[in-house]
Amino acid sequence: MGIFTRFRDIISSNINSMLDKAEDPEKLIRLMIREMEDTLVELKASCAGVMAGAKKIQRQMDEAESRATDWGSKAELAVNKGREDLAREALVERRRYTDRMAALEKDLAEHNTLVAQYQDDIRQLEEKLGTAREKQRMLVQRHVHAAKKRRAQEEIRRANGTEAILKFEDLENRIERMEAEADLVNYGKKTTLEAEFETLSVDDDIEKELRDLKDSLTKKESKGQEKA
Repeated sequence: MGIFTRFRDIISSNINSMLDKAEDPEKLIRLMIREMEDTLVELKASCAGVMAGAKKIQRQMDEAESRATDWGSKAELAVNKGREDLAREALVERRRYTDRMAALEKDLAEHNTLVAQYQDDIRQLEEKLGTAREKQRMLVQRHVHAAKKRRAQEEIRRANGTEAILKFEDLENRIERMEAEADLVNYGKKTTLEAEFETLSVDDDIEKELRDLKDSLTKKESKGQEKA
């Protein structure tokens, strides 16, 4: 396939449509970018060749113009010296170089037109390549996002699996047993502070009962003495 055929196919292609239909969009976009890059290199090389040709033609034109001017001067000199035969030959040579200048000028115009076309093609292809690279960047981001999402879903499925649920339940049961054992250790026991306050309360009650008992005995003794 020639460079111009490939270029026209690339420029006319619908990247979105091709990627939508592709089984492996990432692989396809890589191939498209490689093809564009290769075509771009060839276009630039061809353009450089035409530009070099245009410079060569310009040098040839400058040389032909210089020679035509020189033969014109010689024709004038021959006329001034009365040598019409030499003047005639000089004019023939000048005509030959002016004709060559006209032909070279036409070639130069064609080269300049071709250079302009190459430059326009290069611009279009670079824009297309930029679009393709942006598509590739988006595809890579989508691929990374999809991979992360898939891993997250797999983790969720594993977490929701029967084995995982049993492990969580077993862990929960073990924690509950540990908490129950801790409660049993302290069951029926009061803290030191609570025990001290309870002791103080009991002492007060005992002391009150003791006073009441003494008062009662004292009253009984007093009544016994009175009767005696």
